[in-house]
Amino acid sequence: MSIGSQIRTLRRKQMRTLDEIARACGFTKSLLSKIENEATTPPVATLTRIATALNVSVSALMDDATYAAKTVFAPADDITPKRFTRTDKGYAFFMFAASRAQKSMQPFLFTARKGEVKAKGLSHSGEEFVYMLEGKMRYQVGSVAYTLAPGDSLYFDAEEEHELAPLSATVKYLAIFTERKHSKKTRSAT
Repeated sequence: MSIGSQIRTLRRKQMRTLDEIARACGFTKSLLSKIENEATTPPVATLTRIATALNVSVSALMDDATYAAKTVFAPADDITPKRFTRTDKGYAFFMFAASRAQKSMQPFLFTARKGEVKAKGLSHSGEEFVYMLEGKMRYQVGSVAYTLAPGDSLYFDAEEEHELAPLSATVKYLAIFTERKHSKKTRSAT
């Protein structure tokens, strides 16, 4: 099942409207509809907001199966470009351990190319850790811009607006997001 279909399925199971979830996320009903209908692929920050509004983890948006895996092995051979999700923001990501439900953190591998990333600050709940693997990029958190090269890292409150800009032709970095704990109650549509 696609990300958009999974979002729609979860929203409908909770008997919630497009407008309700969009308002909770801080964006338009039109954008949420485009995401559900696969007309746009949202950045991870947007997926995090949708997951929070639906009281689920980001990994629950990526697959419809209920997983019980406690240990998830990802062989290097499985991390291929075709397994990355390309966003409309101009970067691609690979979600590690998607099959583990109820996790405290979500690791991602990101790739981006110079000139393709759309400049727009993002924010989402939780905290974020970024570890630079290849290339060079500018990563702005709030009003401070950092230049990251391989081995450099950042740890910050993800609610603070942040954005990246590759300085080299391509960049590759590991990012780990923590999510705020969600209440288990479901809200009904009004």
